[in-house]
Parts: sequence; structure tokens; C-alpha cells
Amino acid sequence: MIAIDNILVSDEVVQKQFVCDLNKCKGGCCEDGDAGAPLSEGELDNLNEVYETVKPYLSEDGIREIEKTGRYLYDKSFGWVTPTIEGKLCAYGTKDKNGIILCGIEQAYRDGKINWKKPVSCHLYPIKTKRTKEHELVNYEPRETLCNPGCALGKKLKVPVYAFLKEALIRKYGENFYEALEQIAHEYYGNRKA
Repeated sequence: MIAIDNILVSDEVVQKQFVCDLNKCKGGCCEDGDAGAPLSEGELDNLNEVYETVKPYLSEDGIREIEKTGRYLYDKSFGWVTPTIEGKLCAYGTKDKNGIILCGIEQAYRDGKINWKKPVSCHLYPIKTKRTKEHELVNYEPRETLCNPGCALGKKLKVPVYAFLKEALIRKYGENFYEALEQIAHEYYGNRKA
């Protein structure tokens, strides 16, 4: 376990290797789960602010679900989450002609229409975070079968999990946190700097 201030990072975040392989997994993490994408309370406002701009990027089913259940909802087990279509695909996701799930929020961001990329829980995946009274826990939790292609590509390219998720980790915890994590990975785990 790596401790940086009140953040506890599992060793796997620096020891394991991962690079998403969308052509193989098809973005399945956007439809395979027990609930929609976890949201922080601040991200509820983000969804409200960007929804009308993001709406043209969504499927008819996604729009229908959002307008029926809301832009986000509260799940007893997971807290605030995005709605899903029939308990599967995130309502903000769409499938392209190759069957790859694309995030409507991220598409609007890439087109320069909004300045919020997507929920940070999505950006960090396959890292999951959990807050306790004293600490924030940062764990590497790829899905067993779904993420096998990403694990294989990470090993092939020799990219540690934390390096692949640099932008997301900085977004969540800041530059100083990332620099400290990178230094620890380099000194104690022999990882090269990203």
C-alpha cells in the first residue's frame, strides 16, 4: 500500500500494466455492471449544466431513459449514478457502427462543446475509489474477462496502470499527488517515469 497524504493507493496501481483496448472490449464497462457510472455530488451539477448540449450525442433510448428517470439517480448500494437503459448500457452511451460504446458526454467534450470530459469514475476506470472516514482508497479493479485485452495490451506496451491513467489521476487528485506517486513507482517499484 502506498500512502500519499490521506490517500491509500494499492500496490497494483504501480505494479500492474494496462491500456484500454477498445477494439476488443468494445467499451463494455459502460454496460456491464450493477448500476450506472458513480457520480460525485459536484458532478450532478455538471450533468445538469451540460445535458442540453450533450443530448444530440445520445441515442433515442438514452434520451427516453434520462427523461423518464432523471439525469442521475440514487442507488442504495452505489450512491449517485447515471441512469441505464434496461439495467445495462449507460444512458449517456451510444454504440458506433463497429459496436464500440462511445460516451455522449465525452464526444461533446472532444467536439469543444463542453469543458467537462465525463464522470471521473469513468475516466479513472479500471481504478475504483472508495472513501472511508480517514482515507480515500485507490484500487486497481479490472473486470476479469472484459478487461483481459487491456491487461494484455498494457503488458505488451509495458505501460503501468498509473501511467495510463495519468490525466484522470491528476484530474481527481492533482499534479502534486501524481508526481509523488510517479516518484514512488520509480524509486520503489523500478517503473520508468511516464
